Amino acid sequence: MNGDLPKDFEFALCLTHDVDRPYKTFQAPYYALKERDPSHLKPLVTSERPYWQFEEIMALEDELGVRSSFYFLNEKRLLRDKDPRDWIDPKNWKLFAGRYDITSDEIVDVIRMLDDGGWEVGLHGSYESYDDLERLKFEKETLEEILGHQIVGGRQHYLNLKKPESWKYQKKIGLKYDASLGSSEKIGFEYGYGTLRPFNDDFVVFPLTVMEIATMDSSDDLKHAWNRCQDLLYVAKDNNSVMTILWHPRMFNQDEFPGYKDLYRRIIKEALQLGAWVGPCEKWYDMNEPIS
Repeated sequence: MNGDLPKDFEFALCLTHDVDRPYKTFQAPYYALKERDPSHLKPLVTSERPYWQFEEIMALEDELGVRSSFYFLNEKRLLRDKDPRDWIDPKNWKLFAGRYDITSDEIVDVIRMLDDGGWEVGLHGSYESYDDLERLKFEKETLEEILGHQIVGGRQHYLNLKKPESWKYQKKIGLKYDASLGSSEKIGFEYGYGTLRPFNDDFVVFPLTVMEIATMDSSDDLKHAWNRCQDLLYVAKDNNSVMTILWHPRMFNQDEFPGYKDLYRRIIKEALQLGAWVGPCEKWYDMNEPIS
C-alpha cells in the first residue's frame, strides 16, 4: 500500500498508544527499591496518578491539530482467571496482576471521551489472545459494547503474533487491520515502506516503525534518539512511506520518563513540516480504498 498517499501529502505518520497500565500499582514498590527513592510509593497512599496521561496527550495532540489511536487492554486477572499453579510464577504477576478493569466507570468515561473527540479507540489484544480466537472475540465485543459501535483494528499486547494465524483470527472476528508487526528493541522499516495485505484483500497490517523505548541507546541520549527519529522521517518522505509510531501513555509523565513527551511532539511537528499526513490508523485505513 505504500504510494497510496492522499494528494498533497509526502508520506503518512500514524500515531498510536497502547493503554497497558494507566494506574501505577506494583511498579511503585519496584522502583522505590530499585532507585532507593520512596517517592515512588506516593501513588499508593495519595491521589496522585502519574501514569494517567490521557488529558495530557489529548491536549498535546489537539494543540498540534492531530489525532491518534488508543488501544485498550482487557487482560485476564491472575487470581480470578489463571490456574492456581500459575500464581507462583513471577512472570505471571507482571503480566496479569494489577491490570485495569476496562468496564470500570472511569475507564469507560475516558474511552467515550476519546471516541467523541475524534480519537480512534481500538483493541489491545490481551497477552494470550493472539492464539485464542474466542478470547479475542470476547475482548472485541466488550469494547464495542462500551463504545456503542464497531471498532476497526488494534494491536496485540507485547506485539505477540503467530503469523498468519493471529491475523486470520482478527479478520474472522471483524477487525480490518492489525498494528502488531514490529519490535520493542529496534526501530526502522524492517518490513518495507508501506502497509501489508497478508491475504491480498481488505485486511491490512501496519508495521510498527518506532516504539518509544527503542529510540534510546545504552547512554539514554535524547539528542541521539531525536537524530535517529529524524532520519527515519526523512526516509519515510523519500519513500512515500506509511510510518507508525507507538508511545505508551505512561511515557508522557515527564518526571519518570523525561524527554519522551518532547520527543513525541518533535516527531509530529517535523512530520507536518515535511508534508506528512498525520493521524490514527483507522483514518488512514478509511482513506485508502480497500480491495473488494
